[in-house]
Amino acid sequence: MTKSNISSMINHYQNSKIQEQTKVREVLQQAALLGLERHGLFEKAAFYGGTALRILYGLDRFSEDLDFTLLQPNPEFDFKPFLDGMKRELASLGFEMEVIQKNKTIETGILSAFMKMNTIQLYLAIGDEKKSKSINHNDKIQIKLEVDIDPPPHFRVQNRLVLNPMSFYVLTLHQSDLFAGKMHAALYRAWKGRVKGRDWYDMIWYIQNKIPLSLTYLESCMRQAKNLKPNESLDRKRVIDLLHEKIKSVDWASAKADMRTFISDPERLEIWSPDFFSALTDHLLVE
Repeated sequence: MTKSNISSMINHYQNSKIQEQTKVREVLQQAALLGLERHGLFEKAAFYGGTALRILYGLDRFSEDLDFTLLQPNPEFDFKPFLDGMKRELASLGFEMEVIQKNKTIETGILSAFMKMNTIQLYLAIGDEKKSKSINHNDKIQIKLEVDIDPPPHFRVQNRLVLNPMSFYVLTLHQSDLFAGKMHAALYRAWKGRVKGRDWYDMIWYIQNKIPLSLTYLESCMRQAKNLKPNESLDRKRVIDLLHEKIKSVDWASAKADMRTFISDPERLEIWSPDFFSALTDHLLVE
């Protein structure tokens, strides 16, 4: 991996209307994945979430975080050696990233870390002095990394090829299980004052691409989170009923606002409404 690889990746977005930070973040995400792969993370964990869907399957929106799930629950999992290895790989390119693992303040199954770098220093590292002069000196690129150390069971994994900044394989979830994880987020994510429009945008992508939803893994996610009683099971009708109830409660203006910085054509969001999403559920496939 060379600086010229990184520079050409950034130049790939030259005509995009997306913010500069968003473009650079995606390049760093892929470089970070390579560093994690080289230090063995994918022997223990799989890549999932919206960023996985974009980088591995071509989802047409940008994303912020890198999310991973252990292949087996392990409350003693130590994220630090993998983060240290990733940091060294990035430093070899001149990217002196600050990598901070967050201390758990409440008992949770998620370990979190952040990688940060001053945006000007990042552009100087790849030799783009002109671009560095147009950026606020306080701007920082930040990427959150999370790993689920207590994952629900019954997901399937497969390897997917990443081409940039060089060719390497990443372990990820089967697309139908990725869809199930996204469906669980759409139905039950705590909004904290802001609707995650990204969940709903991704749902459109899955349905448009005729990817069936894994009822087995969705049921597993719901059971672990106590969204499903022990004697209950899922079928397509139950999922659609849950979706219809959720669609009624969503603040769609807030959902659209969440999405605008992650796509190049915000006009695509104009159709979003309770009627649109209710009609979309008619096309949901399950397995």
